[in-house]
Amino acid sequence: MTGNPKTGVTNDEIVKAIETARSVFGENGLIMAGKMHAAGVANETGSSIISEEVVARFIHAGADVVLMPAPGTVPGVTLDKTEQLVRVAHEHGALVMLTIGTSQEGADESTIRQIALASKMAGADIHHIGDAGYHGIAVPENIMAYSIAIRGRRHTYIRMARSPLR
Repeated sequence: MTGNPKTGVTNDEIVKAIETARSVFGENGLIMAGKMHAAGVANETGSSIISEEVVARFIHAGADVVLMPAPGTVPGVTLDKTEQLVRVAHEHGALVMLTIGTSQEGADESTIRQIALASKMAGADIHHIGDAGYHGIAVPENIMAYSIAIRGRRHTYIRMARSPLR
């Protein structure tokens, strides 16, 4: 659960959505929730998009995975701040998805590699690259650059070649 650009979705509304989803799914559903950007909410911009309190609220409401901006994708979202927020989520038993959801997925490969490595250093459990590239997908070369940056060529190519039927 998240808020798309200019929708005005607040963290309070995300907490309510998490609680609703948890009541419907029980313990059988995987709930991923958070924000990649401000979603048009004036007082939840930059580094105010997420805080230690918000991370704890999402998890207490029932989120299994907290999503938040990757370092460098939103003004004020630094490696140090993100690392601390990831630590808080892990202490509460949740996973973290660090996201590129600000159209930077269409940036040059060098920028993508920097964001990928910063996300890995911050402790991301799951990495997300958005769809603001060609025709609704991330630039394929950037997906490759991201993957190679966080796991190397060997594991990237093996994953690409492996059949999902095995």
